[in-house]
Amino acid sequence: MVQRISTNMTQNKKLLSLAIAAGLALMPLSQGIAKLSMDSMTKDITYLASDELKGRASFSKEIDQAADYISRRFSEVGLSPMAGNKSFQQSFSIYSITPISLKVRLNGQEIDKENLTMASSMETFTWQQKNAVKTHVVGEKDNLREVVRGLNQQGGQHLVLLHPSHQDLFKRYRHYFSRGLTKLELGHQGAIVIALTDISELDSLDITGTTDTKKQRLTNVAGILPGKSKPEEIVLYSAHYDHIGVHGEGESKEDIIYNGADDDASGTTAIINLAQHFAEQNNNARTLMFTAFTAEEIGGFGSKAFSKQLNPEQVVAMINIEMIGKPSKFGPGTVWMTGMERSDLGAQLNKQIKEEKHKIHQDPYPEQGLFYRSDNATLARLGVPAHSFSSTQLDKDQHYHQVTDDLASLDLDSMFKVIQTLASGTQGLVDGSVTPSRIDPAKVKSGGLIY
Repeated sequence: MVQRISTNMTQNKKLLSLAIAAGLALMPLSQGIAKLSMDSMTKDITYLASDELKGRASFSKEIDQAADYISRRFSEVGLSPMAGNKSFQQSFSIYSITPISLKVRLNGQEIDKENLTMASSMETFTWQQKNAVKTHVVGEKDNLREVVRGLNQQGGQHLVLLHPSHQDLFKRYRHYFSRGLTKLELGHQGAIVIALTDISELDSLDITGTTDTKKQRLTNVAGILPGKSKPEEIVLYSAHYDHIGVHGEGESKEDIIYNGADDDASGTTAIINLAQHFAEQNNNARTLMFTAFTAEEIGGFGSKAFSKQLNPEQVVAMINIEMIGKPSKFGPGTVWMTGMERSDLGAQLNKQIKEEKHKIHQDPYPEQGLFYRSDNATLARLGVPAHSFSSTQLDKDQHYHQVTDDLASLDLDSMFKVIQTLASGTQGLVDGSVTPSRIDPAKVKSGGLIY
C-alpha cells in the first residue's frame, strides 16, 4: 500500500542516473558471463531498478521491457524455455472487475452511497427478497475483519449490516473495494455488500449492483536447466519482477517513480545470478527452474497462473526470494525465511551452510503474516515446501513502497553475500542429496473466492 510520495529528488536518484549514464546497466549483455560475481549482480539490479523502467507496474510497457531484459539474461546464461514453450515469456490473461453502481434500500430507507461498498465478481445482481441473500449483522463488539474474511472464503452472496461504530475500518474497506477486483478466472460468481447502518433487523430490501469486466494480458518469465540424473524432480527459484509504477505523473517535478529496487528487483537479480552460477557448475542432478513472476503486487496472479502448469508433486522445493537488498536484523549478508516451522527446508539448508554467522534465520516478524504475502503461498497450498527468503527489516524500513526504494538505498555487499548463501545453502537441493519434508496443505489458509 502506498503511504506517501517523496517531496524531493534524493541523492540516491542522482547516483542511479549517473550509473545509467555511464552505461553500467544498459551495456550490451556479454556472451560469457557465467560466474556468480558482484559485477553481473550490480549490472542486473541497476537496470531493473532504473528510472527507465518506471517502477515496472503491471500492464505497463516498462514491465514488458523488464521481461525482455530477464529473457535475454536467461538466454545468455544458458537456460532453456520450459517444455511446450518457444519463449521464456509466458503470457496469460486476468480479469479486472470494476464496480459501476450500487443501490441499497433497507426497510424502505435509502442508504447513502457514502455508507456502502461492495466486492463483487458478478456482472449484475438484484436482491429483492430476504432469502435471495445471506444477511450478517456485525455489532459494535464484533470483529469485522474476521467476518468479511470468512465470507470471502465461503463465497456466495452476502449482505453485511455494519454498526456505525466501525466507521473507520469501513472506510478502509470502501477504499480497497473501490479499486475493483482482479481475478485469474471468472468461475465463481459472488458478492459481499457492506452497509454502514444502525439497522439490524430486516423487513424488506431492494439491492442492485453492477460491475464492468476488462480482460488484460500479463507475462511471467521462466527458464530451466534440465536435470542430469533426476530431471523429473524440480527445484524452483523465484521472485516477482513487478512493482507499483509511477504515481502523480504530470502533477509535479518531484520524484514520482517507485523503483522497487529492494521490492523486488533484488530478488529478480538473485534468480538471474543463481541461474548463471548453477549453469556454470553444469552438474545439477535435478531440473532447476527459474521464474520471474508478474503481478505479485496486485494479488500474486503470476504465481497462480504459473502453478497451473506444474505437477506440485514434482516440485521438491520453492526458494522464493523477496527483498534481500538491505542487511537484516541479524547482520549484513544474513537472511531469514518465512514459515520455517511448516517444513524442514530451513534446517536442511542450514546443514549446507558452513559459516555459522550466515545460517538462515526464522522469520522475525510473525505478526506480519509474511508467509501469505508473497508468491510462495500459492505453491504451499499445493503441498510444496515453498518459502520466501528475505533480509528486510520491516519494523524499520522507511523505503518500503516509497520512491526512495532505489538503487542507492541498497547495501550491495550484503545482498551479494545473501545470494552466495542461497547458492551454497541450496546446493543439496540441486545435487539431489537433500529432500525437504512437504507442507501440509490442510494447514495453509486458502485464498478468497470473491476477492
